[in-house]
Amino acid sequence: MDFSERIESAVARAVARCRDPAAPQRLGAAIDYAVMPGGARIRPTILLGVATACAGGRAEIEDAAAAALELIHCASLVHDDLPCFDDADTRRGKPSVHRAYSQPLAVLAGDSLIILAFEELARIGALDPALSSRLVLSLARRTGMPGGICAGQGWESEGEIDLAAYHNAKTAALFIAATQMGAIAGGQDPAPWEELGARIGAAFQIADDLRDTLLSVEELGKPAGQDDLNGRPNAVAQFGVRGATERLKDSLAGAIASIPSCPGEAALARMVQHYAERLSPVPAAGHSVPGE
Repeated sequence: MDFSERIESAVARAVARCRDPAAPQRLGAAIDYAVMPGGARIRPTILLGVATACAGGRAEIEDAAAAALELIHCASLVHDDLPCFDDADTRRGKPSVHRAYSQPLAVLAGDSLIILAFEELARIGALDPALSSRLVLSLARRTGMPGGICAGQGWESEGEIDLAAYHNAKTAALFIAATQMGAIAGGQDPAPWEELGARIGAAFQIADDLRDTLLSVEELGKPAGQDDLNGRPNAVAQFGVRGATERLKDSLAGAIASIPSCPGEAALARMVQHYAERLSPVPAAGHSVPGE
């Protein structure tokens, strides 16, 4: 399942809506910079994989959902890198948006991407109003409070942190959005797909904790050692490298086992397995770690 061309085209079409000679040009450039070129596009790939496996959707709706999800993810990276959060100088191997364009424009670029994501879903209301509404609600629940990525960032300001709730909101939320929005776009009930998204998200977070500990800035394309530097809870600190590695294996195995019965179940399992292999915190020779 290679959806890269569909995803890049859908994201590019969405971002193009921000280009207008009468609009602020530097803000438009910052939005482009935040999205292009992208990272691994894992979340929209999973969304399209689920939609395809369900075998009941329309390409226009699936692509809009995939683009909206990726725009939310890109917005979260712009905001995460700000000095008030991670204060990261680099992202995807280049200066972070606030370093390249200033803090005010980074805030506005992230905000604009969030609005653009929901605009994409609203636009498909002309094709299917009910489906558009369901996709908007699904993405909104995994973006804001109480269980979305905003809540995940908010946990870092609490005196005591529930590690499971923190990781579920910070990382798993958008993977759950990916599987459930894929099911919705594919004409299926999203409820059975929550577990798959949660398990993929848990595996991704553990792998990210391991990479943060074990890999260099050059290998990551972003600052390393940030969990320890910022005193954030993480799987390596709680379980050690060996324990975190075992939990990663368990999460990946559970993810594949949790795929609901559907026409494309076998192909979807192969796709999940492919990404499982790429999640290794120590990449094989000649292979790069997938970027965010």
